[in-house]
Amino acid sequence: MPTPSPPTTATVVACPACGKRNRIAAAAKGSPRCAACHEPLPWLVEADDEDFDLAISGPLPVLLDLWAPWCGPCRAVAPIVEELSRSLAGRLKVVKVDVDRAPRTAQRLGVQGVPTMLILQDGQVAARQVGALPGPALRNWVAQNLSRQP
Repeated sequence: MPTPSPPTTATVVACPACGKRNRIAAAAKGSPRCAACHEPLPWLVEADDEDFDLAISGPLPVLLDLWAPWCGPCRAVAPIVEELSRSLAGRLKVVKVDVDRAPRTAQRLGVQGVPTMLILQDGQVAARQVGALPGPALRNWVAQNLSRQP
């Protein structure tokens, strides 16, 4: 199987600490930091079947949000997932996968319902949550599973 090429798009994120706009690659060996103040930046990327393996690579645990645009509960948890990328900057990478646009990835991960949240460590599933959780419960689930990481 050929090695996937790096995602060509980068996201521009304003640093929560100083406001400087930074370009963040979808995949990197380290975690993103602000070019001006060096504070950790939120790392939130989208992936599809073509760039999934590259998007989940890296030194940080990954919160994988498998969702669909037609799914009301998926849309309800999206702001919480985005907030987690900000509050856990430097400790967590968030990868969002639209299962309709990435059916092979959804099948590979055994997704049978959306939203499905996975915590990945070194590309392996460390925790799974199927169905939408209220904000505090989702934050707690992520925190508990991150505390179990080496």
